[in-house]
Amino acid sequence: MSRAFVKESDDPSVEVPERQQSPHPNYVTPRGLAALQRQLAELEGSLAAMGMPNSGAVKDGELVDRQARAIVERDLRYVRERLRRAIPIDPATQPQDKVAFGALVETLDDADQQRRFEIVGEDEADPAIGRLSWVSPLALALTDAAVGDVVTWKRPAGDLDLEITGITYPHS
Repeated sequence: MSRAFVKESDDPSVEVPERQQSPHPNYVTPRGLAALQRQLAELEGSLAAMGMPNSGAVKDGELVDRQARAIVERDLRYVRERLRRAIPIDPATQPQDKVAFGALVETLDDADQQRRFEIVGEDEADPAIGRLSWVSPLALALTDAAVGDVVTWKRPAGDLDLEITGITYPHS
């Protein structure tokens, strides 16, 4: 029988796939923790603005509303879990002479190109602005290096040696 002639359920369930949590510890900088807390508040505000889900027969647009609500609820579960698993790292507790979580690292390559990277939590990583997840290959290569050390950045475009020229930690 064609689906065109089958009555739709009065209460269709909307399934939204869960966002997967990273298997790694959730180390966060103070800025990363604050960002997760802001995200939680925004999602809670969005959910409150949606109000209670309607019950009864499906009306025009209600399925879209249910899907939007399901997405917000899913994202709320994800962010709540990220916050529950958060391990705040105070930059002041890090070894100031070595690259570790939260470090701002300045490098110089063989072509005298300077780069600056910050080692951050997975949720605040943004390679376009130099924020590297602490589990990224480059961050792992930089970790434990000191000023004057040379590390190899293994890239798809070819390996690049980077000399560590500076290590600082932001004030918390």
